[in-house]
Amino acid sequence: MPGSSAEKRVVVESTPTTLALRVADRFLTRVRARTRNGRLAHIALTGGSMGGAVLRAVRENPRSAEIDWSLVHFWWGDERYVPRDDADRNALQSREALLDHIDLPAENVHEVAASDSGLDLDEAAAAYAAELARFGSDDHPWPSFAVCFLGVGPDGHIASLFPDRDEVTVTDAAALPVRDSPKPPPERVTLTRPVLNASKRVWLVLTGADKASALGLALAGASYTSVPAAGAKGRKRTVFFVDEAAASEVSPDLIDQAY
Repeated sequence: MPGSSAEKRVVVESTPTTLALRVADRFLTRVRARTRNGRLAHIALTGGSMGGAVLRAVRENPRSAEIDWSLVHFWWGDERYVPRDDADRNALQSREALLDHIDLPAENVHEVAASDSGLDLDEAAAAYAAELARFGSDDHPWPSFAVCFLGVGPDGHIASLFPDRDEVTVTDAAALPVRDSPKPPPERVTLTRPVLNASKRVWLVLTGADKASALGLALAGASYTSVPAAGAKGRKRTVFFVDEAAASEVSPDLIDQAY
């Protein structure tokens, strides 16, 4: 899908395994380019099986040793409000897959407060917004992520922005508490659309036939309130990394063979 940087690109690999390897390689290329001259790289991670698979592939890639990880800061697009050691917690999954295995300063990992932290859900969201603001700019009180990873649910949700809920339309906050989530666990903290879309690159990684409809709607320009994935847009690039099963409803002329 060559053309302007505003276009949504679709990159297809045959299986989830080969997809994770390709995304990991692209990620290392981007981080290396960003940090080569001593600049910081802020990265927003996602949870789920593919989020973990990509990070494990990063860990196992020999090029990982080329990265000065002290220049990389990690955040999460959303987090489950559960105890810190709960297996459902995105940060725990990311630590086990990659973060605990690289030379990364503790202060470079910016987790959402857990349910056993002493903060309630609203306080956890407010604390995360305050932490984001520490790395903000004159343009907005949050960092501009070099890469923002997003998973996509079968319903088209991204982070914990679910279809036809108030959170997806909020523009005056960086992080929000989520209650009664349609997907368990019920309590979460999520970044808002303005934060996600301030990212230089938004990479949506999705696999499986159950995601094909959501992908098709997102590419067709569906309403972001009904299909939040349709509203995800990086300032420089927006790329859907998908396997063949998820791409079953994608027109061949939308697939970028060169990216």
